[in-house]
Amino acid sequence: MLLKTRRIRKKDERETLKRMKNYTNSQLQHLFLQQSCLDAWSEYERQMKNRRAIIWDYVILTASNEEQANIYRSEIEYRLRLKQLPSRTKYLVLPDPDGKRVGSGGATLNVLKAIAEREQKGDANFFKGLRVLVIHSGGDSKRIPQYSTCGKLFSPVPRVLPNGQSSTLFDEFMVTTSMIPGRMQEGMLVMSGDVLLLFNALQIDTQFNGAAAISIKEDVDTGKNHGVFLGDEKENVKKFLHKQTVETLTELGAVNRQHQVDLDTGAILMDSSMLESLYSLISTDNKVDDVKFDEFVNEKARISFYGDFLYPLAGDSTLEEYKKEAPEGEMCAELISCREKIWEVLKDYQLKLICLSPAEFIHFGTTRELRKLVTETVEDYTFLGWERVVCANRKQEEGTYALHNAFVQKDVKIGDGAYVENAYLAKGVVVEDKAVVSGLQIPENCILRKNVVYHGLKLQNGKFVVRVYGVDDNPKGTLEKEDSFMNTSLQTFINTYDLKVEDIWDDADHSLWKANLYPECATIKECMEYAEILVQMTTMSEMDSGMVEAWKKAKRTSLYSSFNQADGSAIIPWRENLEDQIRVSKYVQAMMNQVPVLEALEVFGGNMRKTEQKLLLEKIETASYSEKLRIYYGMAQAAKRGWGEFEETDEENFMQACFGQIQTEISALVDKKLENGSSKHTIKKEEVNVKLPVRVNWGGGWTDTPPHCQEHGGVVLNAAISLKGNLPIQVSIRKLETYVIEFESQDIGAFGRFEHMEEVNDCGNPYDKFALHKAALIACGVIRKNDTRNLQEVLEVLGGGIYLSTQVINVPKGSGLGTSSILAGACVKGLFEFFGEEVEDAILYDVVLSMEQLMSTGGGWQDQVGGLTPGIKMVSTQPGIDQVIKVEPVVLKEETLKELQERFALIYTGQRRLARNLLRDVVGGYIGNRKESLDALHKMKRVAVLMQFELEEGNIDAFAKLLNQHWELSIQLDKGSTNTCIQQIFVACEDLIDGKFISGAGGGGFLQVILKKGVTKADLRERLYAIFQDSGVDVWECELL
Repeated sequence: MLLKTRRIRKKDERETLKRMKNYTNSQLQHLFLQQSCLDAWSEYERQMKNRRAIIWDYVILTASNEEQANIYRSEIEYRLRLKQLPSRTKYLVLPDPDGKRVGSGGATLNVLKAIAEREQKGDANFFKGLRVLVIHSGGDSKRIPQYSTCGKLFSPVPRVLPNGQSSTLFDEFMVTTSMIPGRMQEGMLVMSGDVLLLFNALQIDTQFNGAAAISIKEDVDTGKNHGVFLGDEKENVKKFLHKQTVETLTELGAVNRQHQVDLDTGAILMDSSMLESLYSLISTDNKVDDVKFDEFVNEKARISFYGDFLYPLAGDSTLEEYKKEAPEGEMCAELISCREKIWEVLKDYQLKLICLSPAEFIHFGTTRELRKLVTETVEDYTFLGWERVVCANRKQEEGTYALHNAFVQKDVKIGDGAYVENAYLAKGVVVEDKAVVSGLQIPENCILRKNVVYHGLKLQNGKFVVRVYGVDDNPKGTLEKEDSFMNTSLQTFINTYDLKVEDIWDDADHSLWKANLYPECATIKECMEYAEILVQMTTMSEMDSGMVEAWKKAKRTSLYSSFNQADGSAIIPWRENLEDQIRVSKYVQAMMNQVPVLEALEVFGGNMRKTEQKLLLEKIETASYSEKLRIYYGMAQAAKRGWGEFEETDEENFMQACFGQIQTEISALVDKKLENGSSKHTIKKEEVNVKLPVRVNWGGGWTDTPPHCQEHGGVVLNAAISLKGNLPIQVSIRKLETYVIEFESQDIGAFGRFEHMEEVNDCGNPYDKFALHKAALIACGVIRKNDTRNLQEVLEVLGGGIYLSTQVINVPKGSGLGTSSILAGACVKGLFEFFGEEVEDAILYDVVLSMEQLMSTGGGWQDQVGGLTPGIKMVSTQPGIDQVIKVEPVVLKEETLKELQERFALIYTGQRRLARNLLRDVVGGYIGNRKESLDALHKMKRVAVLMQFELEEGNIDAFAKLLNQHWELSIQLDKGSTNTCIQQIFVACEDLIDGKFISGAGGGGFLQVILKKGVTKADLRERLYAIFQDSGVDVWECELL
């Protein structure tokens, strides 16, 4: 067995190698990274579920100021609340002290201080045993201003994580680095918050003294624009090469045979001993020394993590060269003093070079690069699940635009290369080519111009600002350098509109970043109007002077000031609201596209929040009839399974609302069709008696039931029959001299006399003996539902009281022969005759359908048509809320009808089935897009038409086979249509019959069979009696009328 297993493995390996030979190098690299990402996600999921998994002890983010730090904290709290982060990790967000820019090195020392304050253990090195992830994310994001407030760290990444969460750089960091803690005993990983690094953590060797730099192999043409490591023969960093020419890199030996270099990714590992050495710079006796801390962590020295902490670790570094190294801020005596002390504590450490390959380095640099990444380059990362459209209610059918967390109305036009994120685009909005829209609710009919960024912010003073600038603009660009501003330059802009420098800038920094160009407004709509004015001003086209003057007089802010004045607390609620709206829209779209309800509900991630429920209920106000049903039904199913924040009664309430909607729609239609209201009815006859047959259904049953028939039309083949020589449905109506209403149900011996309106105006209780009688009066307009008028006064106008008696002769309850609907039809027919009013058959059908809904039984139209209209007939409707019933008589040859009469038999099962829950289950299966239900209903219509054809052709045998097909479809639609007893009856007479079917919904009542030629009903009766004897199973006499 072992040898066999080995042979199989060898064969599998050979097959795998054979397939891999057909891949290009690039495809192989992508396969490797794809699997690496899947492995990382598996580990990340394990860390969130398994308390024994090795995780980061600390994840620490740096921020530029307290406001940005609060935004980061809220992002982390949001994810913890949704259980999207490992809960055992300690999460810290540390702003630069006092909001002053202290450099990435100063921020790192601030991290060490924070850990020391939490982990102080006497004189011991408290960094030992800790695994810490630090992400430097305290920049202003000047080159992508739309991320200034939220930080690049929480900027979107164009993919959905396996848990359904739309991803950000932070989420990618957490997932990608999840495998590293298990590979290191202790230490700190420091990363840059604007770089996405894709790699396999298994390639990381954590055995080093001091620090290790994580690099990736990248083409030299890319390397010349970034930092490059030059390694020595011991795989340590020998020299840092920052933005050097290809020639210099080649001359120094940094380029390998594949023309690639070791690119600096900004990811650095440090062991606990180096952390202790760095900590010594700001501590005395292992405790933070405030004087030392202030010496190293300040705005003047502005120590760089990469330039000041890593430079001394390179093999070729010298103190003299180190003191001359370009600073993060400005060169000063304080910085040189700090460098001398840093050199002393770090000079003995080395920087190991860890090269990862295959790996990817994606830098979120400028707005132009971002737009290109999400609209064009995104195709290079489809192997990672990247898409142009992520978390949006619109699918991309054409074009190259990108959407991320965007709600887009149907008639919105979006141009090629445009990018819309965290935004709502109302009706009529046009987004031109390569425009960028972020954080905005765009009002109707706005035009967003080509190559322009539109970014919205809510300010702390409650006002709003829309910041517009060119996709290609450099916010660091200045007036003096005549740098661009949208369609012109800053210099040309101020010259054209006679602006002074002090009108736009508050200090000597005349950059686009500091230019006061953007009016603060009370509404986004007003902001968008000013934004359009500003865009038009840069086109140098002729402008309305009043508009320009309005812009000049407005209180304006800059990219810089609005970033610092932004209300960070508004970001997550806005994004959550958008996400809720998108999920609600996607759910409705999925349901309308016939996605099964439980699959459609997956968009809510198993937790439909109250805010999403509120949006769904609000959507009902403007939703179509079909959408309303599926909204209510889906909410009921979510409540049933506990998939969200629901109350105990919500399932039943939503289900009642769903089926109540059907009742409401149909009743409203009937009210319109009944031209004569209750005040115009008058009694014209003293007494009316109505007798009707029952019906048998052959093809298309259930397709006549709302809402299926309203959405797809119905097709039903049925026939009217008598039972035991009688027309069993009988109704009697008499005029009474006193102004009262009397109801009688003779077959159950019930009688009632009613003198008050509230006793007769509610018919929704299915256990009410007179529910049908009351519904007949309401549906015919004699009284109103929940009528508050005086009953005697209403009857006085009619001309007398009403006695309404019903009787079903010798037909068992739950027969499946349509008795209740036909009885309703008889009541309606009798009442209109009682009032002397001639009503078209179509109106009769509608009124009875309304009665069904009033009584909460919710049936279709085939039963009443089957009893009200004699003979065999094909009944059909076209899609539409208002069902127009077409009845086509099926005319058979005399010999065919005779053969059918002889071979058709009814078998009573002795069982009954309550139809109310049945209707909910079957109709609910259709509303909920159960695939088996949709398929069965579609095929049933086809079978009904084929049945008509075979009957008209005189082919009873073929008709019998179609009955068998329909029987299987009925079971597919509703497993409750059969049971052990029914199956036993069919098995007992299998050799006597060619065709078999149920009556009505099945599950009891009557069965229908087509006997084999030569077999009599007496033969069938004898067979059944021999097996079932006096159990009630018997053949009943019937006649097709």
